Order: sequence, then C-alpha cells, then structure tokens
Amino acid sequence: MLFAEITDDGRGGADVSQVSGLDGIRHRAAALDGTTEISSAPGGPTVITVELPCA
Repeated sequence: MLFAEITDDGRGGADVSQVSGLDGIRHRAAALDGTTEISSAPGGPTVITVELPCA
C-alpha cells in the first residue's frame, strides 16, 4: 500500500460534500481501488489521507 497524508495550515471548514478538487481526489483514489479520508473541522487544518494499492 502507498499511504499519503497531507495537512495544511489553513482555518479548515472545507465543504467536502460539493464537487471540488477534494471530491476529485476522492474519485481518483476510488478509481484505483484506493481509499480517501478528508477531515476539515472549522478552525483547524484540512487533513487528506489517501491509501492506494501498489500492485
């Protein structure tokens, strides 16, 4: 598995339910049989975790 976690230093509150770049990441990972977790609490950073199979 390939594991990547990206954290920004923003103020959070990203709307991950709308069509956006974040939603695009989720769809691309799913197309490769991977998983994506996006956390963006107001006042905190946005954290994106992606796991992709390597084989």
